Amino acid sequence: METLNRSKTCKKDRPVKVVQFGEGNFLRAFCDYMIDVANEQGKFDGDIVLIKPIEFGNLDNFHKQDCQYTVSLRGNIGGEGKKINRIVTSVADAVDAINEYDKYMSLAEIDTLRFVISNTTEAGIVYDETDEFDLCPPKTFPGKLTKFLYHRFETFKGAQDKGLVMLPVELIDDNGAHLKECVLKQIANWKLSDEFKKWVEDSCIFTQTLVDRIVTGYPRATEQKEWDELGYEDRIMVTAEPFGLWVIESDKDISGELPLNKCDAEFNVVFTNDHHPYKQRKVRILNGAHTSFVLASWLCGNDIVRQSMEDADIRDFMNKTIFDEVIPTLTLPEDELKAFAGEVVNRFNNPFVDHALLAISLNSVSKWRARCMPSLTGYVDKFGKLPAHLTFSIAALIEFYRGSEIKDGALIGHRGEQTYEIHDDAAVLEFFAANSEKDPAELVKEYLGNTAFHGEDMNLIPGLTDAVTGYLTDIRAKGMRAAVRKLAAEA
Repeated sequence: METLNRSKTCKKDRPVKVVQFGEGNFLRAFCDYMIDVANEQGKFDGDIVLIKPIEFGNLDNFHKQDCQYTVSLRGNIGGEGKKINRIVTSVADAVDAINEYDKYMSLAEIDTLRFVISNTTEAGIVYDETDEFDLCPPKTFPGKLTKFLYHRFETFKGAQDKGLVMLPVELIDDNGAHLKECVLKQIANWKLSDEFKKWVEDSCIFTQTLVDRIVTGYPRATEQKEWDELGYEDRIMVTAEPFGLWVIESDKDISGELPLNKCDAEFNVVFTNDHHPYKQRKVRILNGAHTSFVLASWLCGNDIVRQSMEDADIRDFMNKTIFDEVIPTLTLPEDELKAFAGEVVNRFNNPFVDHALLAISLNSVSKWRARCMPSLTGYVDKFGKLPAHLTFSIAALIEFYRGSEIKDGALIGHRGEQTYEIHDDAAVLEFFAANSEKDPAELVKEYLGNTAFHGEDMNLIPGLTDAVTGYLTDIRAKGMRAAVRKLAAEA
């Protein structure tokens, strides 16, 4: 079988407008996919050069395939499970920043270059005062970027129109602001010129971004079947869900230069001057829904998210949590919130993704605080009463964490005759190992009063202690499913 390469795609040569720190699955199935669609539809005219910023791995498969690869979107489209395959042809080259240093630095000299995309993991955007300008390249991503920008500044003699737009997609709060802060610290640390610092501040743009797409990666277990269906061998293909959202916040409007929001496509790109409401929407609805129902669903006998959506009791619980308790606390227009929530439900029911509930359960105590607690307290503040389903989710969490044995760093829980591992911080596991068999009233009071877990004494929220105690008593007396059904009848 022939390998996918440029001869099969008749790739069009375009000016290089994007360099991308990171060649991994997410960027290729998300940012590069969107740019490829924009190129095809005549909305953008620019190629991407991928940069491998770390020593690990190699680019052999990229070069064998002339940087052409398939993105296969799989999910519910128009009410049925479908696959959509696209050969991405907008990547012009892939460069190793360490072993091809001169070639990598020469990218800063490209006249048409405008955008820098990065995904160097959450740990990638860090300032390290020990990083050195003379290293080829510097060891950290902010160090690499600072030296790259400095070379461009020198090449074009500080021309104002040669500044770059940074589009970091690392999953940290205010990623662009943090990246800019690291670059400015590195400029000061390396004693680079004030003129360069001013060029970075005035001519370069550091955007804040929010990204959302589940990327399931290379289909290793079924690769031969995939190749047979495609009709060619593709060792860097990547699979993902159809849904895609990219929210880009910047002080200066860049939508005219990167008009991804004008594409006729399944993804959605939003340019805004404040990405925080969109992040709040994602965390509270998508992530909050996961955290609020998965533990109850697991104890009802389900193993994956899709089973949960096929379980009428759990699906009803989730819908009421999202639409009746979470959405009323958010600030975006209600129609936008409901549309997003509908997409979330559709994504949870993806027939191509087996998302394990136990995988989602990792660190549920801190996740509940970040994802669900603001909705609960916001609901209380707005309506003067407790949201029943979010309150019940606390009792479900306490019951899920029920266990007295810690083994190999995990608390051992029980679902009937089956045991399962509960993974969380050591302090959380030790708390439940010591307290989970106590009387529900005592256990709930101690859990809600643990300020290290919640940042405050939640017993002070009127009625919460008694309500959670009542739900936990029902769960232990009747079982999780009966307790969920009782809640549905009463709420």
